[in-house]
Amino acid sequence: PKVRLPDYIPEFVQGVTAFAAEKGLHYDLIHSHYWMSGLAAEMLSDAWENTPIIHMFHTLGEMKNRIAQHDDERETPYRLESERRILARVDRIIVATLAEKAQLEWLYKADSRKLTILPPGVDAGRFYPIHQDEAKQFIGIPDRRMVLFVGRIEPLKGVDTLIRAMACMNLSESDPPAYLAIIGGNPSASPEEMTAEMSNLQQLCRDLHMDRTVVFLGKRGQDTLPYYYSAAEVLVMPSHYESFGMVALEAMACGTPVIASQVGGLAFLVQDGVTGYHVPGGDSQALCEKLS
Repeated sequence: PKVRLPDYIPEFVQGVTAFAAEKGLHYDLIHSHYWMSGLAAEMLSDAWENTPIIHMFHTLGEMKNRIAQHDDERETPYRLESERRILARVDRIIVATLAEKAQLEWLYKADSRKLTILPPGVDAGRFYPIHQDEAKQFIGIPDRRMVLFVGRIEPLKGVDTLIRAMACMNLSESDPPAYLAIIGGNPSASPEEMTAEMSNLQQLCRDLHMDRTVVFLGKRGQDTLPYYYSAAEVLVMPSHYESFGMVALEAMACGTPVIASQVGGLAFLVQDGVTGYHVPGGDSQALCEKLS
């Protein structure tokens, strides 16, 4: 379980220090990603006589708590405390956008002198436009217009908003002209093992009579994603919070427009009316209008 992962960080650090000692390696810099890696970086820096640390958070506990709809979606006080300790300890923080920089300064009182904006990039050798007919044939999808979602299946991703927007378009006839493909999670898990959010989304589809319009594809390999992006008419990111939004960048690298919530990094990534559209987070009616 995610809440137990920090318990294993000391053992992880021991493995890294043992490996370095065995190989006779000396590291000039530690580059850590995500808050738990920051904790590991602290311990490694202590073990290696204060080796400098450069850190990137990717997501922030305080921001996730601000949009959490239920208590079980909230991050722990331990994470929030750890993020603040990492901020004080590391030598440099990389942030993806101006929004993330502002969030760190506002919510965490971060030292602005430590913050450097470097937007993540995408491998254009892997993500590039593929002719739509070729892409559809490769992944074996129906010759209909496809709306695409790619990401983790959790409440902050706003997939329920997207399903409601598709229902608003009145596509629920026997052979709808467009359908929604959802990549992520395990839609075939047993009732005991299926996540609450996946179960909720599948029930929502049944309630809205969208069974023929929404297809849960589960996880797909990175090598096949360019085909899905290229086959889609549009990628939708209806998130309540995104520090950046790599999926949006990957889709745009494949020449596919993006409709995204106007939150976090997505507000910077998508040029409204040029490379896609912005919509207010959680607004299924506005999303329906832009999809239409």
